[in-house]
Amino acid sequence: MITRRSFVSASLSLAATATLAACGGNSSSDAASDDAASSSVLTVAATPEPHAKILNEFAAPILAEQGIELQVTEFTDYVQPNEVVWNNEIDANYFQHINYLRDYNEQNNEELVAVAKVHYEPFGIYAGKSSDLSNIPDGAEIAVPNDTTNEARALLLLQANGIITLSDPENLAATPNDIIENPHNVTIREIEAAATPRALEDVDFAAINGNYAIEAGLTSADALVLEAAEGIAFEEYANVIVTRPELKDDTRVLALVEALSTEEFKTYLEENYGEDVQAAF
Repeated sequence: MITRRSFVSASLSLAATATLAACGGNSSSDAASDDAASSSVLTVAATPEPHAKILNEFAAPILAEQGIELQVTEFTDYVQPNEVVWNNEIDANYFQHINYLRDYNEQNNEELVAVAKVHYEPFGIYAGKSSDLSNIPDGAEIAVPNDTTNEARALLLLQANGIITLSDPENLAATPNDIIENPHNVTIREIEAAATPRALEDVDFAAINGNYAIEAGLTSADALVLEAAEGIAFEEYANVIVTRPELKDDTRVLALVEALSTEEFKTYLEENYGEDVQAAF
């Protein structure tokens, strides 16, 4: 997996060194100037679509008008964007839903915080080697994301469409071990969320997160079924801006939140993504 984290970290380090060399000395006024300069930059980790595109195309020009330079680093997985924020390498991230953040914090004993809901991406089941969920072949193989929250999301969607039955029909942390009825003897293939679109060639169906569907050229209209975009979907699966506790009231972070909370942003989403990315505020 390729990211730009190392490049960005090195660039920031070089910039800091150059600034100190140019200033010479370490007076309080110089330190204040350095603080002011650093505070005008907001670094954000994001997955490419739609998050990084939204940040670069919509948010960056708005923040620039306020004297804030938005620097976006792209990641293709769901783990590193949280790690770099918690480790003070990047200020915030924009890629995950609320339920994923909650589970991540619990699993890693961290305290990252969501500062605002931004958008919701429909989660769907897409056709692979088979195309009819109502006439699913016996023994069909279904690819699902292997992280706790999105795997449960996939299983709940399969349950809602009569493919399986779970011991707790509302369990947001369900795993294949919780399947109590499987009339079609389907096999659940657990793979990394980013790989689910590529698995379509090898499996009968795949449950795919909205961002990875968009990257693969799929739309919500291509899905055989979608989770209901209401109630629990917006409560648990709205994508959020996330940062460390000490930055939750930072003016740069709040400026980003404000930019992504306007009617203009809703219009931007409608014009660029239609039903694939829906405002969650």
